Amino acid sequence: DEGRNALRGVRLSSDGSEDIAVALSSINQELNSGGDVVFRVIVEGSARVLHPIARDEVYRIGREAVVNAFRHSRAKNITVEVLYLENQLRLLISDDGCGINSEVLESGREGHWGLSGMRERAERINARLKVRSRVGSGTEVELSVPATVAFQDQSRRRSVIKRVLLKRVRGRNNEHTYS
Repeated sequence: DEGRNALRGVRLSSDGSEDIAVALSSINQELNSGGDVVFRVIVEGSARVLHPIARDEVYRIGREAVVNAFRHSRAKNITVEVLYLENQLRLLISDDGCGINSEVLESGREGHWGLSGMRERAERINARLKVRSRVGSGTEVELSVPATVAFQDQSRRRSVIKRVLLKRVRGRNNEHTYS
Protein backbone atom coordinates (compact mmCIF):
# COMPACT_ATOMS: atom_id res chain seq x y z
CA ASP A 1 0.00 0.00 0.00
CA GLU A 2 2.81 2.44 0.87
CA GLY A 3 4.44 1.66 -2.48
CA ARG A 4 1.27 2.52 -4.42
CA ASN A 5 0.90 5.73 -2.41
CA ALA A 6 4.50 6.68 -3.21
CA LEU A 7 3.90 6.08 -6.92
CA ARG A 8 0.80 8.27 -6.81
CA GLY A 9 2.95 10.94 -5.21
CA VAL A 10 5.55 10.57 -7.98
CA ARG A 11 2.82 11.00 -10.59
CA LEU A 12 1.60 14.06 -8.73
CA SER A 13 5.08 15.58 -8.62
CA SER A 14 5.76 14.96 -12.31
CA ASP A 15 3.03 17.41 -13.31
CA GLY A 16 3.66 20.81 -11.78
CA SER A 17 0.14 21.96 -12.56
CA GLU A 18 -1.57 19.21 -10.54
CA ASP A 19 -4.08 20.77 -8.18
CA ILE A 20 -4.03 19.37 -4.65
CA ALA A 21 -7.84 19.46 -4.36
CA VAL A 22 -8.25 17.52 -7.62
CA ALA A 23 -5.65 14.97 -6.53
CA LEU A 24 -7.32 14.43 -3.15
CA SER A 25 -10.80 14.23 -4.70
CA SER A 26 -9.69 11.30 -6.85
CA ILE A 27 -9.35 9.18 -3.70
CA ASN A 28 -13.14 9.10 -3.50
CA GLN A 29 -13.38 7.25 -6.82
CA GLU A 30 -10.75 4.81 -5.63
CA LEU A 31 -12.26 3.96 -2.22
CA ASN A 32 -15.96 4.84 -2.36
CA SER A 33 -17.14 2.61 -5.19
CA GLY A 34 -20.47 1.89 -3.51
CA GLY A 35 -21.09 5.56 -2.83
CA ASP A 36 -21.92 4.81 0.80
CA VAL A 37 -19.96 7.84 2.04
CA VAL A 38 -20.79 11.45 1.21
CA PHE A 39 -17.40 12.86 0.19
CA ARG A 40 -16.91 16.58 -0.40
CA VAL A 41 -13.93 18.71 -1.35
CA ILE A 42 -14.25 22.43 -0.62
CA VAL A 43 -11.74 25.00 -1.86
CA GLU A 44 -11.57 28.46 -0.35
CA GLY A 45 -9.42 31.26 -1.69
CA SER A 46 -7.69 31.56 -5.03
CA ALA A 47 -5.72 28.47 -5.94
CA ARG A 48 -1.98 29.10 -6.03
CA VAL A 49 0.84 27.03 -7.48
CA LEU A 50 2.43 24.95 -4.74
CA HIS A 51 6.12 24.26 -4.51
CA PRO A 52 6.59 20.63 -5.70
CA ILE A 53 8.15 19.43 -2.43
CA ALA A 54 5.43 20.98 -0.30
CA ARG A 55 2.71 19.79 -2.71
CA ASP A 56 3.93 16.20 -2.53
CA GLU A 57 4.12 16.18 1.27
CA VAL A 58 0.71 17.87 1.62
CA TYR A 59 -0.77 15.33 -0.79
CA ARG A 60 0.71 12.37 1.09
CA ILE A 61 -0.47 13.68 4.46
CA GLY A 62 -3.93 14.43 3.05
CA ARG A 63 -4.11 11.09 1.31
CA GLU A 64 -3.24 9.23 4.50
CA ALA A 65 -5.94 11.13 6.42
CA VAL A 66 -8.60 10.50 3.75
CA VAL A 67 -7.68 6.82 3.34
CA ASN A 68 -7.79 6.36 7.13
CA ALA A 69 -11.24 7.98 7.22
CA PHE A 70 -12.56 5.65 4.50
CA ARG A 71 -10.98 2.49 5.90
CA HIS A 72 -11.26 2.89 9.66
CA SER A 73 -13.81 5.53 10.69
CA ARG A 74 -17.08 4.02 9.44
CA ALA A 75 -18.02 7.61 8.58
CA LYS A 76 -21.09 8.62 6.65
CA ASN A 77 -19.49 11.98 5.70
CA ILE A 78 -15.90 12.91 4.89
CA THR A 79 -14.96 16.48 4.04
CA VAL A 80 -11.69 17.84 2.67
CA GLU A 81 -11.17 21.60 2.83
CA VAL A 82 -8.29 23.27 1.01
CA LEU A 83 -7.80 26.88 2.10
CA TYR A 84 -5.47 29.14 0.17
CA LEU A 85 -4.77 31.88 2.69
CA GLU A 86 -2.36 34.79 2.41
CA ASN A 87 0.01 33.45 5.05
CA GLN A 88 -0.53 29.71 4.72
CA LEU A 89 -2.04 26.74 2.97
CA ARG A 90 -4.43 24.93 5.26
CA LEU A 91 -5.82 21.46 4.71
CA LEU A 92 -8.67 20.17 6.88
CA ILE A 93 -9.96 16.62 6.65
CA SER A 94 -12.90 15.76 8.86
CA ASP A 95 -15.25 12.82 9.27
CA ASP A 96 -18.26 11.94 11.41
CA GLY A 97 -17.02 8.44 12.13
CA CYS A 98 -16.14 6.46 15.22
CA GLY A 99 -13.13 8.56 16.22
CA ILE A 100 -9.69 7.46 17.36
CA ASN A 101 -8.81 6.07 20.76
CA SER A 102 -6.60 8.54 22.69
CA GLU A 103 -3.76 6.00 23.04
CA VAL A 104 -3.71 5.39 19.29
CA LEU A 105 -3.95 9.13 18.67
CA GLU A 106 -0.92 9.76 20.89
CA SER A 107 1.42 6.97 19.82
CA GLY A 108 -0.10 5.30 16.76
CA ARG A 109 -1.00 1.69 16.19
CA GLU A 110 1.63 -0.98 16.57
CA GLY A 111 2.91 -1.94 13.13
CA HIS A 112 1.23 1.08 11.48
CA TRP A 113 3.05 4.22 10.39
CA GLY A 114 0.12 6.42 9.35
CA LEU A 115 -0.04 9.00 12.13
CA SER A 116 3.68 9.04 12.83
CA GLY A 117 4.40 9.28 9.10
CA MET A 118 2.01 12.22 8.80
CA ARG A 119 3.75 13.97 11.70
CA GLU A 120 7.19 13.37 10.19
CA ARG A 121 6.11 14.69 6.78
CA ALA A 122 4.61 17.81 8.36
CA GLU A 123 7.81 18.44 10.29
CA ARG A 124 9.88 18.13 7.10
CA ILE A 125 8.08 21.09 5.54
CA ASN A 126 7.86 23.16 8.73
CA ALA A 127 4.10 22.62 8.86
CA ARG A 128 1.85 22.25 11.88
CA LEU A 129 -0.26 19.09 12.09
CA LYS A 130 -3.13 18.75 14.54
CA VAL A 131 -5.23 15.61 14.87
CA ARG A 132 -8.34 15.97 17.02
CA SER A 133 -10.62 13.07 17.80
CA ARG A 134 -12.77 11.47 20.42
CA VAL A 135 -14.20 7.98 20.33
CA GLY A 136 -17.69 8.23 18.83
CA SER A 137 -17.25 11.83 17.66
CA GLY A 138 -15.26 11.63 14.45
CA THR A 139 -11.83 12.97 13.60
CA GLU A 140 -10.37 16.18 12.26
CA VAL A 141 -6.89 16.46 10.75
CA GLU A 142 -5.59 19.99 10.24
CA LEU A 143 -2.39 20.75 8.36
CA SER A 144 -1.08 24.33 8.20
CA VAL A 145 1.84 25.03 5.86
CA PRO A 146 3.48 28.47 5.97
CA ALA A 147 3.14 30.42 2.71
CA THR A 148 6.91 30.75 2.41
CA VAL A 149 7.14 26.96 2.12
CA ALA A 150 3.86 26.15 0.36
CA PHE A 151 3.60 28.63 -2.48
CA GLN A 152 5.96 29.07 -5.41
CA ASP A 153 5.25 32.78 -5.71
CA GLN A 154 6.76 33.70 -2.35
CA SER A 155 9.81 35.97 -2.53
CA ARG A 156 11.71 34.10 0.21
CA ARG A 157 10.83 30.72 -1.29
CA ARG A 158 14.30 29.63 -2.34
CA SER A 159 15.96 30.11 1.04
CA VAL A 160 13.09 28.47 2.93
CA ILE A 161 12.86 25.52 0.54
CA LYS A 162 16.65 25.13 0.65
CA ARG A 163 16.44 24.84 4.47
CA VAL A 164 13.59 22.33 4.17
CA LEU A 165 15.61 20.25 1.71
CA LEU A 166 18.64 20.45 3.96
CA LYS A 167 16.52 19.27 6.87
CA ARG A 168 15.23 16.32 4.80
CA VAL A 169 18.74 15.26 3.73
CA ARG A 170 20.12 15.56 7.26
CA GLY A 171 17.17 13.57 8.55
CA ARG A 172 17.98 10.71 6.20
CA ASN A 173 21.74 10.69 6.63
CA ASN A 174 23.66 12.95 8.98
CA GLU A 175 26.82 12.68 6.87
CA HIS A 176 25.46 14.76 3.94
CA THR A 177 25.29 18.52 4.15
CA TYR A 178 24.66 21.23 1.61
CA SER A 179 25.71 24.85 1.76
